[in-house]
Amino acid sequence: MIWSQIRNLMIGFNAWRYTPSPLKGNIMNLEKSKKRIAKRVKMSRQGYPEITIEYFGKAAGCADGVSVKFCLEEGAEIQEQRFSSVSDAREDEAIQSAMVKIIERSEAMSVVQIEGITAVG
Repeated sequence: MIWSQIRNLMIGFNAWRYTPSPLKGNIMNLEKSKKRIAKRVKMSRQGYPEITIEYFGKAAGCADGVSVKFCLEEGAEIQEQRFSSVSDAREDEAIQSAMVKIIERSEAMSVVQIEGITAVG
């Protein structure tokens, strides 16, 4: 057999054991993500660049989405990235992991989280 056939057999053999997530390598544990964000929020403002996190939703107890705003320097244009979720965005592992990656890659000095859930619609 050639190697591609062997690989295809192995993939077929392992497919019934588990279904790998396409994002598995990029998603970190939900609790770990939440702790890392909370740690950055707890630190006092240390200047720019700054990230602002705001949860929003239709009901007071459930955040349908989250807005992550990035400001490079004082007076600069604010860039915004929104994420939405079918369930609570605060408990969505993919969204929380993405927010951690945004904070790390932007090299934000300050992370501010708006308390509570902003009512929308």
